[in-house]
Amino acid sequence: MSGMYLPYSEPVRLHQVGAGVTRTLEPDAAARGRIAKALDLASLDSFVAEMTLAPAPGGWRLSGRVKARLAQTCGITLEPLPVGIDAPFSVALAEAADEDSEEIVITLDDESPDPIEGGQVDLGQYAVEQLALQLDPFPRKPGAEFVQPPEPTEISPFAVLKQLRSSDEG
Repeated sequence: MSGMYLPYSEPVRLHQVGAGVTRTLEPDAAARGRIAKALDLASLDSFVAEMTLAPAPGGWRLSGRVKARLAQTCGITLEPLPVGIDAPFSVALAEAADEDSEEIVITLDDESPDPIEGGQVDLGQYAVEQLALQLDPFPRKPGAEFVQPPEPTEISPFAVLKQLRSSDEG
């Protein structure tokens, strides 16, 4: 994640975690503005993330809730759509393996832990990520109909096949 612009950052050093640390993050208006911009929101009126970082088998577990009042922009009418979010989350974390270690374990399992780099976990980054996961990727007002523009006929798969065939015969 290094080099990536983070709209909101609240790092916790792992050596401070001990048996577990709980934080309630409430980004101020300026931070909420940056988060809204990063997530393409019309507005972010309130955002609270309750987060607990605690040791777990194989690493750490970050769990808690994200609560927000926000507005997304309707993809059809472009009007702001009010959204209320109150969702629990839980993420497994593990310290990133040394660059030198030969074994690279690639799992396609969603439960594969997020790597921790530099001995710290950015709670703010996770809060924003969890908020993003709760957003509707295609926000639309109830009743707003998307009218599909007529397809240009050339794109039909049959037209493509026909082109392929004619070039084979040539």
